Amino acid sequence: MSPSSKPQTIAIVVILAIVMGTGVFAGVMIMSNPQPSEDTSIKLTILDNAGVMIEAEGLRIYIDPINLPSNYSTLPADAVLITHPHADHYDSTSINMLQKPSTVNVFPDNMSTEVATHDGVGVDPLDSVQVGTINITAFYMYTEIWIDGERFASHPPEANWTSYIIDINGFKIFHAGDSKNITEYEQITGQMDVVLLPLGPGCQAMTGLEVVDAIDKLQPVYFFPIHTTNHDAEFFVLAYTDEIEACSDCTPMWLSHWESYTFEP
Repeated sequence: MSPSSKPQTIAIVVILAIVMGTGVFAGVMIMSNPQPSEDTSIKLTILDNAGVMIEAEGLRIYIDPINLPSNYSTLPADAVLITHPHADHYDSTSINMLQKPSTVNVFPDNMSTEVATHDGVGVDPLDSVQVGTINITAFYMYTEIWIDGERFASHPPEANWTSYIIDINGFKIFHAGDSKNITEYEQITGQMDVVLLPLGPGCQAMTGLEVVDAIDKLQPVYFFPIHTTNHDAEFFVLAYTDEIEACSDCTPMWLSHWESYTFEP
């Protein structure tokens, strides 16, 4: 894990081991300065493509922001999390728009050029970063399929690209990046309140039933589709609600791009 050099951002660096269910999450904790808020609400906004903004505890966290409208410059980030370097997830213009002196920029560790460019923090799966009262844990993210003995892996496991778990006082949001229904989800079964799973892109995207199987494996309270159009998000929820409810207690929901939903834990 490659820590940032921003002196105004980093207060403490310690070794962290967090036990979640059956898995042990170990890494470097980056402590930043923001103080907790008395407001316990958690606001989730769906951005373009797989982009998400989370506002809670007086903090603002972005995941994979791209193509941000100019007004988002008035909504700076306490943390920006990037899952992998593909252009529909990593947009340096949007990242730069969101900066303030204390912003923590988090990337997979093998995105070393981008870590250096944005004075960021490099993480591998199971590393954790603490931003104020919010804990962020990098998790596994990959796609890999085999057709007639030939491997297709546009998001190869060996790249150690990352999904993210955002833990807000025990309310956990999981952003899967571009991941398929991977076996590592069994490590966090029943631990997530919200899961954001991709419906795209391309031939390595999950099919509708693969998404349902991932929800069955994760057993969240809520599911929101990402990496899709507004129409396809709505269509998916309408088409697969029965299958989702048959295998879980999950409530499937969808939001248009730039639309928000507020949780009151």
